[in-house]
Order: sequence, then C-alpha cells, then structure tokens
Amino acid sequence: MSTPPRRAGPGFGVYIHWPFCLSKCPYCDFNSHVVQRVEAEDWLPAYLNALEWFAPRTPGHTVTSVFFGGGTPSLMPPSLLAALLERMERLWPLADDVEITLEANPTSAERANFAAFAAAGVNRLSLGVQALDDAALARLGRTHTAREAIAAFELARKIFPRASFDLITARPGQKPREWERELTHALALEPEHLSVYQLTMEPETPFHRLHERGRLHLPDEEATLAMHRLTREMLAAAGLPAYEVSNFARPGRECRHNLLYWRYGFYAGVGPGAHARLPAEAVEGAEEGEEGATRLAVTSTRHPARWLRQALNEDGAGITEVEALRPRQVALEYLLMSLRTREGLNRARLRALSGHDIAEPVLAKLRAQGLLRTSHGEDRLCATEAGLLVLDRVIAELADALAPVNDTRLRNV
Repeated sequence: MSTPPRRAGPGFGVYIHWPFCLSKCPYCDFNSHVVQRVEAEDWLPAYLNALEWFAPRTPGHTVTSVFFGGGTPSLMPPSLLAALLERMERLWPLADDVEITLEANPTSAERANFAAFAAAGVNRLSLGVQALDDAALARLGRTHTAREAIAAFELARKIFPRASFDLITARPGQKPREWERELTHALALEPEHLSVYQLTMEPETPFHRLHERGRLHLPDEEATLAMHRLTREMLAAAGLPAYEVSNFARPGRECRHNLLYWRYGFYAGVGPGAHARLPAEAVEGAEEGEEGATRLAVTSTRHPARWLRQALNEDGAGITEVEALRPRQVALEYLLMSLRTREGLNRARLRALSGHDIAEPVLAKLRAQGLLRTSHGEDRLCATEAGLLVLDRVIAELADALAPVNDTRLRNV
C-alpha cells in the first residue's frame, strides 16, 4: 500500500478555534458553547492579538496549513475569517499551496456563506454530516436532514477546490447491514476524503449519562468489529485507503493539517482551549525541562469569556500554561500520534526528537504476534490490520518499552 506524499518535513500549521454552536450534540465533549449571537467585533482583535503573540515565537516557519475548527466555525462571519487570514499572511510566509480548511455543518444558513468563505481564502471544506439517515441524525441531535447534507456536499464541491465529510459509526442500535447501505450511499457521492469515527461515550455528555443508566445501547463488540472491517474494506475498494485510523482519502487528497499533527510538526493554536506545539526555544522564561527537550506545549484558557478577557486585556493571547516537554513526554507524544497513521513511526526521528528508542525484545514480541510490522531496514514501525484493532494495547506496550538511547534495556536480551 502506497503512503501519502511527504513534504519536506511535517510543515507548520495554524489552528483557529471558534467555540460557539447553535446547539450542542449529546455525544460531543469538545470545547463548544451554545450561543445565539456573537459580537464579532469583540473577537476579531482578540484573535489578532493571539496571532501576533505566536508569530515572533515561530521565526523562519512557513505556514503550510490553516484549520478553522470548533465549535462551528462556519458560524463565524466570513469577514472575520478573511481578516485573520490577511493577518497571518503579514506575520508568516504562506506556502503557495497552503491548505485552508473550514469545518461546517450542512444547514441552509451555513450553505449561504460558502461562496463568501471561498472568496476569503478557504480552499477545503470539512462537513459534519455524521449520518445519511434522518432518524439517526435526529438521535444524534443534528439539526440537518440527509437531503440537506447531500445538497451541502454537492454545493461545496462546486465552490471549494476540496471537500470532505464526516460520518459516525457504531451508533445506538446500528447493525452492520444498515451501515453497509449507508456507506454505499456515501461512496455514491464520490468523495475524495471521508472521516469515519466510532461513537464513543465521552464522560459528562448526555449520551454517557444515558448509557450509564442503561437507556442507550451501543452495538456489541462483534457488530462494531464488523462495521470497522466493512469501512476499511469498502473504502479501500473505492480508492480511499485509510491513511489514519479514522481517515480515508484518495492518494494526494489527505488532510495536510491533520497529517501535520500525526507527523508531530509545530503548530500555533489560537482561541479558547486551543493547544500548540512550539520549538523548545520559543518562549523565553518557560519552565525548563530536561536537557534535549524539543517541544513546548502551549495551552489556552478554555472558557470563551475568560479567554477573550485575557487576549484583549492581559497577556494578549489567552494562554494558560507553557510547559517544556521532557524527552520522554516528547517520545510518548510522537509515538501516540504516528502509530495512528499508515506511514507509522520513524525510529530515527524518534531518537532525534527525544533521545529515546524502543526496546528490541518488545518490538520482536509485537511482530511475532502479528500486531506490528517494520520496514525501511526496521527503522519504520507500523501497526498491522490486527494491531489497529488493539492499538491502545500496542501503544501502551511500546510506551513501556521506551528508554534513553544509552539504556541497556534497548538491546536484545
């Protein structure tokens, strides 16, 4: 299986978090808040301030991708998005082929702004379709119908150079045969990229509370596994192989911004609750980690009103914490992100990033169990199809086997 095309390094991205929604889905634990009206004139200077904070801390970087996420960022006025992109272009060089993604819901109100968002610079739209069945959409708390979702996707393809949509599988009461029909319907739309997420019961969500009370029943393990296999087989046969656990695309049409995360690149994160990963030397006075740290983890204030106040009147960015990641933390993050992808983990890069490697006896055991494969002179580690089914276990065992490169535990015993 071919791997996604690589750029020269992971790239550098900017993530903008718009935390507002018109309604809250019962399965969602994202940092999103229901409001009917947002005063954009208050938020624009706060976002601009935060961009100005990140720019001098990332010198020499060219922006290869921008991602507007949420919340529901398509509720953002197109003029605000345009102003943010204009400021980014002044603060950093933008790659000639920069990918600019906007998440959107397929409601008629949001469809009306598609052309304005494209004119502002968005060249990739990611639609939160979630289901192509009206009864399922209602149970998921979605405010659109399947017909509206299809109309939105068809319109998006006419307006934006690239368009994608999301689906949720293993929904309450769902059967493999029903999911097969739904996937067939989705593939008939000929998407170039599709994200398929398994429904999980996130703590503190309405779905989790119903599940705990026995009032919401998910498919059993056998049915869930059957739907997982159907997804991978049907999408691969349609020319959309998995390039990450939940993401499928035609070769060359992968989401470059998400690949940046999984390849453990640097990125700025702007907005309530946003996270960033910056070069270790980026923030003067940051808490020092161990020698050899290569990353700073930057966390923004979660609550919108507090973030807005900070960004406007206090630190100019709404930052809660700047932490120097220790070498083992860097190794763990790279391991967690890279093993989700088809291209896997590069051990030479792991060593360069963190000064750590993985003990050979554990690698040999996971290979013998058929859960892990190696390539490129055993310097690249990838989960097999069987390994992906128990990926949490594989990652946990690899994490336990991490050690500094001069540790004797790395050698065969």
